[in-house]
Amino acid sequence: MPSDPRRILVIRLSAIGDIVMASPLVHALRRRYPRAHIAWLVQPESRALLADHPELDEVITWPKGEWRALWKRRRFGGLWGRFRALRRELRQRDFDLAIDLQGLLKSGGLARLSGAPERVGLGSREGSGWLMTRVVPLGGSPERIGSEYLHLAGALGLPVDDFRMQVGIGAAAEAAAGRLLERHCPDRRYAVVCPFTTRPQKHWFNDHWAGLVERIREELGLAVVMLGGPGDREAARPLAVDGVVDLVGETGLQEAAAIIRDARLVVGVDTGLTHMGHAFGRPTVCLFGSTRPYLDTATATGRVIYHDLDCAPCRRNPTCGGAFTCMRGITPDEVMATARPLLEAGP
Repeated sequence: MPSDPRRILVIRLSAIGDIVMASPLVHALRRRYPRAHIAWLVQPESRALLADHPELDEVITWPKGEWRALWKRRRFGGLWGRFRALRRELRQRDFDLAIDLQGLLKSGGLARLSGAPERVGLGSREGSGWLMTRVVPLGGSPERIGSEYLHLAGALGLPVDDFRMQVGIGAAAEAAAGRLLERHCPDRRYAVVCPFTTRPQKHWFNDHWAGLVERIREELGLAVVMLGGPGDREAARPLAVDGVVDLVGETGLQEAAAIIRDARLVVGVDTGLTHMGHAFGRPTVCLFGSTRPYLDTATATGRVIYHDLDCAPCRRNPTCGGAFTCMRGITPDEVMATARPLLEAGP
């Protein structure tokens, strides 16, 4: 690794939660190399998470979906043109250090494509280690949120005493979120629920959500705002009962972040929006079952509910035949009992 890199490329292409958890590296790099140009390479759907990060100089997008579509249509000439254009775009920036946080062949290939003479990979696999000049094995405490990135920062000699997640929110997103809240929650007393994620074994059950929403409204006196992406609209319909402010698919990532930042309480499953609650230091309860990426939120305001069953965490290979006992066993009573002390300790 160069002693004083001038231009640094960070690569973490997706997903929302992983990018949020990796975000403290930008601050650590900025403290260690205050005059460096720091860029981040990301897929377009996650660009908004980084676009207004106050310590990033540039966000570069890799249009994975466009490349894949060209490949499927056998438009190899067009794909080759896009490849050459991205290579030119990256090499014009003259990066002298690329840091691959994803550790996959695709991200390692992009690090190599950048032309950076020094390339550091975190836990490189799928053969991507051969494309690196240094590989830092995965490490850190699996109990702590984002521990692998904290471990990498230490291995690279970066300062880690202020290792906090950060999501930038631009003026336009701030204003848009403000208009939504003024319309639906003018007193700003609301909780956010984040029920949607990528795999069924990570979901909580609709009857549990319904029971929790009712109790949040009646016992805590908070409105309930439901957030999710455009692809979650159908799943949101059964939960969009009277009294729930259904903003699923109605916000971009930054608008959702602004709404989460000002919430009195955040409750969600293992999804990027829930992890934002920890990033903003909001009272946040995260429900884990088939996955258990962390138990320590690194904040005084965050808690994880996870039932350590013999079959958990099963990750992508559930053995319960669709019963998802790990998530069924988490009850609204348990969530409320976990949330109340966080609210009582807050301002």
